[in-house]
Amino acid sequence: MELRASFTPDYNNMTHTTSQSSVSSLPYAATGFYNDIVLDYVSGDEKLRPFYQHPVSWEGVDAAMKARALAPVNRKVLVEALEQQYKSAGLNGDAAVDSAIQLLAQPTTYTICAAHQPNIFTGYLYFIYKILHAIRLAESLRDRYPTSSFVPVFYMGSEDADLDELGKINLGGEKLVWNTNQKGAVGRMQTKGLEPLLQRIEGQLSVLPYGPQLMELLRTAYLGSKDIQTATFHLVHELFRQYGLVVLIADQPDLKRIMQPVFEDDLFNQTASAIVTDTVSRLTTSYKVQANPRSINLFYLKDDIRNRIERTENGFAVVDTGIEFTVAEMKNELEQFPERFSPNVILRGLYQETILPNIAFIGGGGELAYWLELKELFQHYKVPYPVQVLRNSFLLVPENLAAKIDRMGFTLPDFFQPTDELMNQLVKRDSSVQVHLSSELRDSQAFYQHLQNLAGKIDTTLVPHVQALEKQMLHRLKELEKKMLRAEKRKFSDQSRQLQAIRNILFPNNALQERVENFLPYYAQHGPAFIDKIYSESPPLEQAFRIVKYEL
Repeated sequence: MELRASFTPDYNNMTHTTSQSSVSSLPYAATGFYNDIVLDYVSGDEKLRPFYQHPVSWEGVDAAMKARALAPVNRKVLVEALEQQYKSAGLNGDAAVDSAIQLLAQPTTYTICAAHQPNIFTGYLYFIYKILHAIRLAESLRDRYPTSSFVPVFYMGSEDADLDELGKINLGGEKLVWNTNQKGAVGRMQTKGLEPLLQRIEGQLSVLPYGPQLMELLRTAYLGSKDIQTATFHLVHELFRQYGLVVLIADQPDLKRIMQPVFEDDLFNQTASAIVTDTVSRLTTSYKVQANPRSINLFYLKDDIRNRIERTENGFAVVDTGIEFTVAEMKNELEQFPERFSPNVILRGLYQETILPNIAFIGGGGELAYWLELKELFQHYKVPYPVQVLRNSFLLVPENLAAKIDRMGFTLPDFFQPTDELMNQLVKRDSSVQVHLSSELRDSQAFYQHLQNLAGKIDTTLVPHVQALEKQMLHRLKELEKKMLRAEKRKFSDQSRQLQAIRNILFPNNALQERVENFLPYYAQHGPAFIDKIYSESPPLEQAFRIVKYEL
């Protein structure tokens, strides 16, 4: 069964629509799930303007292209690294992807990049959303600039060592955790121990129309690969190769060598720390920062370790290991083995933009927040700062659930409110007795205003006393209103359970669906049509939250 929309959305003139339409949009500010820095960015607040280079607009993209054209990257090394990566994984030979890689050798080719760590089985729904956003923007740019080429790239953050975050998924309300004792970069971990998780996934999904096909893909990717980064590479390639998506695993010696001067500067001069600390000090006057720089923003990456490097009295030490280097030894280590140095969050974006001819980066709210700390760092190293595009977000709603919401007299956007607020609205609307005291509160305020006027004519010192009486009375009336509402709510217990059940489906764990659920059940039910649907409903640059209804 296919997902469908009843109309083709106009991405240049998106408006809020009712639950009768299959696709609607909502301002991010109306969702209640985004922090101030994200909301101010998408609204163009002037407080943030000094912290990024280009606005999210076609004019901004055009400016980013011009800046990138003046700062060429080493395309030969990039193309050779990608060719070797695909050949080693046995994934070369796909016409669309191979053509995209060859285009990267041309000076008029630019990339649109999304990045993420190799969460097992992709982790969360937004993993899929950000990749499809990059693909859609690249396609739109091809139409807009026919003399240039645009390649969507998925940059895999395979060097991340946070297994607690990357080693689990939520499926059908159950958290599935990969139990392994491996340490270091998750991308380099062997895939052993994933068989039990695959069996549990198969038990839930194999009965769905595309379940067997999906399980074959997962088993091939994870049980047929030596490590997690290769498995993720296989999975992402198979899901998106028809769109010409290029997957880049940047954990490669030749690519790291391009970044060697920056790594050396960070180790011996701590330049990045000084620059970003200054930016952070200005940003924190209005916002909570996402990431703080360290003196050295590099990890040492070897075998099963990815640990921080710290400066010591005699040279350098790798934290929580016995590994130490003198100054001369560290210089030699960097020269001989640049792949053993892994950038942290402060330098990772700079590495990405140094090796890719990139003009736009698709990221979530957290990524946007820390990229806003980095503009001066890019300027120092003369690397073009890309357009920062907040990735598209979606709420996926089964049509039968949307119909139920409509029958209850609510719209889908209403459910972004807490359940208690929804219940208050329902009771006030449907109760056969009066449960709100709005008119009484207005009458009381008018009454006390009259008393103030009378008292003031007699003695102005009596006015504060009347004001105090008014405050006490209004407080008691509001408390009475709450008690009346609670008492009447008990008569609506069935509706309360329905509202809570619906909201739990739409916002599991009281969070955005895309930050809890995985794509597997949707793909098992709808197959490639799920990917195609999100792709078709992904606006290139329009910054709004999307609500998509679909058939079961």
